[in-house]
Amino acid sequence: MDKGDFGNLRMGDFRPPNIKLPSGVTSLIPAAIIGLWVLWSTVYTVTPEEVGVVLTFGEYTSVSEPGLHFKLPAPVQTVWKVPVQRQLKEEFGFRTVSATVRSQFDSVNEESAMLTGDLNVAVVEWTTQYRVSDPYLYMFKVRNITETFRDMNEAVMRTVVGDRSVTEVLTIGRQEIASEVERRLQEMCDQYETGIRIEQIVLQDVNPPDPVRPSFNEVNQAQQERERMINDARAQFNREVPAARGEALRAVEQAEGYAVNRVNRSEGDAARFQSVYEAYRRAPEVTRRRLYLETMLELLPSVRQKVIVDQDIDGLLPMINLQGEFAQPVYPAAAAIREQGQ
Repeated sequence: MDKGDFGNLRMGDFRPPNIKLPSGVTSLIPAAIIGLWVLWSTVYTVTPEEVGVVLTFGEYTSVSEPGLHFKLPAPVQTVWKVPVQRQLKEEFGFRTVSATVRSQFDSVNEESAMLTGDLNVAVVEWTTQYRVSDPYLYMFKVRNITETFRDMNEAVMRTVVGDRSVTEVLTIGRQEIASEVERRLQEMCDQYETGIRIEQIVLQDVNPPDPVRPSFNEVNQAQQERERMINDARAQFNREVPAARGEALRAVEQAEGYAVNRVNRSEGDAARFQSVYEAYRRAPEVTRRRLYLETMLELLPSVRQKVIVDQDIDGLLPMINLQGEFAQPVYPAAAAIREQGQ
């Protein structure tokens, strides 16, 4: 066939080559396919975070631990893998669209809007973290376990929120609500034999509805300001009152000490005076002279300039000492003994 003849060819003119296989090879192909299918359906692997639930004709048979295992070919035996070591999570009131550095969420108002005990509305978004504790109960005791578990979560959360005021739900009662929901939900899971163990209830976001959120925020700010002022007043009270009490106690103790000191000094002075009087009564002249000498002994050291004159001398002529800054009159006398003041 020339090259020019290819332009006149049609698709129907092409025929595959007629290759004839030996009869033995043709009979082995179905057997090989069946063998591969049997091998594929007989060997299975369970990852470390899973267990394999083995079913024989749809009935529970056993549980396979992580590793390589063998079973009868399907449909005789089948294996369902249940993640018992992985922490699972259910979201309520929102859905995670993309879990990246800046995650994106979509709100689900039908799940998050709840009525509180004081007939107000709160928007509650939360997550439930749980694990599968019993694969058999998880697989066979409850039909449609995921939807049932979500309904149980909503029922318990609405019950707990409905027992509290909107202020408790939005402010101080969040941790208490989460603990109460976790306890009640675990009791319900055990009652229904779901094979689920609750790990944690996390209230992601609790807010008033959008139309009343600005007003609620203003009320909340006013309450916080009131609490701040009360705390400041209490702090000042705790700072001032103990100081005043301490000052009053110190003044009382000082007064008591002063009174004791004055009484003791008065009693001592009276006792000393009484002893002096007794001594004077026994020896008047000696006591009088002793008192005079003791008095002079106290006074004379404080005098800067002293002049001692004989009491029997007559005709003293006072003279004025004009020298020095502190001029004092001088009495010259033969018997005078001049002593400069100390």
